[in-house]
Amino acid sequence: MLTVICETPGTLRAEQRDRPVRGDGEVLLRVKRVGVCGTDLHIFTGNQPFLQYPRVMGHELSGVIEEGVPGGRLQSGDVCYVMPYLSCGKCIACRQGKTNCCVNIQVLGVHRDGAFTEYLSLPEAFVHKAEGVTLDQAAMVEFLAIGAHGVRRGDVKPGQRVLVVGAGPIGMAAMIFARLRGAKVTALDGRQDRLDFCQRELGVAHIVALGDGDEAKLSEITDGEFFDQVFDATGNAKAIERGFGFVAHGGNYVLISVVRQTITFSDPEFHKRETTLIGSRNATTEDFETVLAAMSRGDVPTAALNTHRMKLADVPTDFAQLLDPARGVVKAIVEV
Repeated sequence: MLTVICETPGTLRAEQRDRPVRGDGEVLLRVKRVGVCGTDLHIFTGNQPFLQYPRVMGHELSGVIEEGVPGGRLQSGDVCYVMPYLSCGKCIACRQGKTNCCVNIQVLGVHRDGAFTEYLSLPEAFVHKAEGVTLDQAAMVEFLAIGAHGVRRGDVKPGQRVLVVGAGPIGMAAMIFARLRGAKVTALDGRQDRLDFCQRELGVAHIVALGDGDEAKLSEITDGEFFDQVFDATGNAKAIERGFGFVAHGGNYVLISVVRQTITFSDPEFHKRETTLIGSRNATTEDFETVLAAMSRGDVPTAALNTHRMKLADVPTDFAQLLDPARGVVKAIVEV
């Protein structure tokens, strides 16, 4: 089967591997679509803190069951999506239902080889029917679930003023699900094309371009009070540190992105506002179900989000193009 490997940062290679044999309690999945995530781009550029090379990337995937567990809930031909966070089910986090931050987590495409290949054998528990959505949509459930999880972690309420810093796909996901909860959303980013997309396709209330005067603009939008909820989806340490200043008194700051650096902030300002600082990692079954339901209702503009496509065989030569801002990539999908 065709498999694309990231050997070292900047180096992708296609090779033929043996098709996996279905393991006990596992299903054999014929991979059909793989979404390209910021994590994949970070792996390619050498900026992913939880990874060792070489690695087969890809954790946003959909496919068709080739071979199910005898007597199991999935049968040959079922269209499915995958929860790529393979949790142990036994650790302190899993015992609390927080499988997204399992102590022993194995994320496809990060801790173990992922979906830039034709077949995967996966534990049945992490593979779910994608009812009511297309293969393309099923491959987008995961990144949207990360945004939905962050919004649930912040417990966004109707009428709240929400700022999302970073208008990449994960930031957009947070915008979508904050709006679905009735919040008034503002997007802050350095790319005007991304901001325009958020206003045009996602219906955010306000867009603010990063740069001189941006803080004054954010203050003006909120009558000087700033935001009940601030979500960081930048993957930038300086942006995360700056974001503390955009949280209203009594507000929440939700960190969806992860960086290698140590983050510092002003303790007097933090305490003065009684800020609640929240980490948000991955997503849970509940978040995946939230996304699937929203997709089925037509509440997620998946056609607009999927801006680019490529074939698996073309990944080694074409993948680097996804890093070019001039191409306007939001979500690229690899067809397998």
